Amino acid sequence: MNVWQRQAMVGILTFLGFTFVLLGFTFIAFPFEQWSDLWTRTVLDLPYVFLVFAFSLTMGVVVGLTQGWVWKRSLHSIDHQLDEIVKGNTVAYQDSDLHEMQLIEATMKKIEEKFEQQASLAQKVATERAEDREKSLQEVVVQERNRLARELHDSVSQQLFAASMMMSAVNDSEEAKTDSMNKQLKMVENMIHQSQLEMRALLLHLRPVALKDKTLAEGVEELLYELTQKVPMEIDWTIEEVALDKGLEDQLFRILQESVSNTLRHAKADSLSVMLLERDHNIILRVVDDGIGFDVEEEKTSSYGLQNMNERAIEVGGSLKLVSLKEQGTRLEVKVPYRKKEEERHD
Repeated sequence: MNVWQRQAMVGILTFLGFTFVLLGFTFIAFPFEQWSDLWTRTVLDLPYVFLVFAFSLTMGVVVGLTQGWVWKRSLHSIDHQLDEIVKGNTVAYQDSDLHEMQLIEATMKKIEEKFEQQASLAQKVATERAEDREKSLQEVVVQERNRLARELHDSVSQQLFAASMMMSAVNDSEEAKTDSMNKQLKMVENMIHQSQLEMRALLLHLRPVALKDKTLAEGVEELLYELTQKVPMEIDWTIEEVALDKGLEDQLFRILQESVSNTLRHAKADSLSVMLLERDHNIILRVVDDGIGFDVEEEKTSSYGLQNMNERAIEVGGSLKLVSLKEQGTRLEVKVPYRKKEEERHD
C-alpha cells in the first residue's frame, strides 16, 4: 500500500467513524420516531444529515492529508538518511514515536554498521595483500629497476639536460636567424623539454614504490620536494600526519605517483598542488594542476593509468572523483572512509 492509498484509506475510515459517532450520539440524545426526520430536521436551513456528512467528510480529508504529510516527511527523511549512508557519511537519526519508523531506523543503523565493517574489511585485506607483496618482492627486481633508473638518469637524462641548455643558448644568441629558423629551433627546444618531462615521469615509474619505513606523509613530502628540484613547475603541498594501515598508505602513494606522472607527461601545467588530510572520518588525497585538461569520459575508457588509480581506490573501500576542463586544469580526489582512531579510543 503506497502513501496515496494509505492516505485515502485513513480519510475514508475517519469519515465513516465520525459519521457513525455523530449519528449514534444524535439517536441517543434526541430519539427520532422515523428515519426521515434526519432529512426534515434542519440546522442553519440545511438538512441535519447533510451537515453530519459534510462535517465527517471534512474531518476525513483533513486527517487523511495530515497523515499523508506525516508519512511523506518521514519517507523523505529516510531517503535522505539512505543517501548519506551510500555516500559514506555519518547519519544523524531522529527519534520517532512511530513504531514503524523506529524499526526502519534500526535496520538502517545495521546497514550503516555493515558498510563500515565492509570498508574496514577491505582495508584489512588490502593491508594483508600489501604486506604479502612486500615480503614476496624479489630483490633482484628491485635492484634491476634501480640500476635502470640510475643509468637513465646518469646518461639519457643528463644528455637531455645538456641539449636543453645548448638549445637555450642558441635561441638566446644574437646571431642573425630567419623567422623560419627561429620557429624550428624553438620547436626543437620544446621537444627536448617535453622529453625531459617524459624521462622524469619514466624514472618516477621505475623507482620502487614501497614506502618501507616511512609514513605516507613523509613519502609524499620527499617525492614532491625531489620534484621541485628537477621540474620547472610550481609545486605546493599540504600534508597532515595521519596514522594509517600499511595497505592504505601503499595504495594512496601509488595513486599519487600515477597522478603526478600523468601531470608531468600530459598536462603541460605550470603549477601542481597536493593535499592529504583527514576530515569527518575520511582520508582525502587531492591533486590539482592548471594544465590543458582533457575529456574525462573519453579517457576513462582508454587510459590504463586512470583505470588503475580507480581500481586502487576501490580496493581500499574508497572512491575516486576526477574533474577536468579544457585549458583550465584537472582535479583528482580520492576519498577513503577510515575509522581506526575512533575504534581504538573506544577500546
